[in-house]
Amino acid sequence: MIKKIFGTFGTRVLNAICGFITLWFASHYLGAEAWGVCGIVLLDVSLLLIGVELLAGSGLVYFTPRKSYRTLFKISYIWSALIVAFYALMIYLFSFIPESFSHHFSKFFGESAEFIPEGYHWMVLLIVFVYSLHNFNLTTMLGKERVGTNNMLFIIQFMTQMCSMLVYIFVFDIRNADAAVYSFLTGYTVSYLCGLTQIWPYLKEKGDDSVIGTVKEMFKFGSIIQLSTLVSMLNRRLSFLIIKGFWGDAPVGVFNAATQVSESPKMIGHSIAMVQFSKISNLNDNDLAAKITVQLLKTATILTAICIFIVCIIPTSVYSWLFTKDFAAMRMVMVALAPGVVFMAMHMVFSHYFSGINKPQHNLYAALVGLAVTIPSLYLLIPTFGMVGAGISASLTNFGIITYQWVIFKKLSKTSVKKLLVTKEDIKMLIAGIKDMVINH
Repeated sequence: MIKKIFGTFGTRVLNAICGFITLWFASHYLGAEAWGVCGIVLLDVSLLLIGVELLAGSGLVYFTPRKSYRTLFKISYIWSALIVAFYALMIYLFSFIPESFSHHFSKFFGESAEFIPEGYHWMVLLIVFVYSLHNFNLTTMLGKERVGTNNMLFIIQFMTQMCSMLVYIFVFDIRNADAAVYSFLTGYTVSYLCGLTQIWPYLKEKGDDSVIGTVKEMFKFGSIIQLSTLVSMLNRRLSFLIIKGFWGDAPVGVFNAATQVSESPKMIGHSIAMVQFSKISNLNDNDLAAKITVQLLKTATILTAICIFIVCIIPTSVYSWLFTKDFAAMRMVMVALAPGVVFMAMHMVFSHYFSGINKPQHNLYAALVGLAVTIPSLYLLIPTFGMVGAGISASLTNFGIITYQWVIFKKLSKTSVKKLLVTKEDIKMLIAGIKDMVINH
């Protein structure tokens, strides 16, 4: 399992490097405005995917070892097609809205109130549909505990996106947002076709479950996960709105940069939790699932704490040199965010445990607890401490979330607090796992 975790972490690091290279070329050859359009397109795709992932999202990891693969395939493909068709119908109907109404609407929400950038409506829908099919391959590979295959398909996706964008820029001489948007579609399409070669053997397996019964189970599971995601997004981003209300746009940019840099160590928790979810979803032994969770919780906490400590001790002058002097204040914000980043790593492990044992409702309740902490703490801390106050609020929110999750985890698994203490055996096990992975690799 250590090998799978480090393989997943390496994939995430490679993705971050490719993202930086892509950003560099986009900023130099496409321009800020074009890159802004790309960001809006990706945001639109993410929001529209919430509807698709009610039945065709991360819940597939849990259902893959428990249901017929062919049944899951049918449900996911049909559901994705229906949702995208519904979106297309809504876009078509909205096109008949009178311009006078749109004019009054823009008075309240600004001239850029249109949800999808002009000219990209059908491209966004096509990306949503192709990505949903690609995501089916990714999530079901996790459900089959084929983490390496999942990582390889993900690598094909972002490498193809980066390389194809360069082709669109330098070969086809496309110097606007189309170059990046086309690269998104190209990456998802190529990785989807590669993924088909991996899932094809499972489609030949015999056995079918009741489609209606499976849909009911998947909808119950998926709706809770998606609602949890929405509340979590609100927890993380509400601070941006309040900072802007008190201090304007510039501090929002600094806080956003500080958040991005300080949350980079979350790749560790994400990598660990993804492998954990794949493993636990295939278990019927809750005691073993809890034992694995405790071991991975310690690993995620220690490694994330070490990484965030390194990020925080980097001098302010370094951040000023990298991001200009306007971002010098981000270091103190990152110090305030640091405890929350460690709590976030713990939160990921707990969340995937609850999802893996079919109790995702506790992730929703935890997110609501976090929201109850976020709202008052932001209004109390930001007026006095500014961006640093927002960082403290984020840490308090994540602390509230993991406190609730720990209470429930302890109740379900009968795990004592002593089990959370790091022992020599834990360190030896981690070192041995790393050595074994290096030697075998």
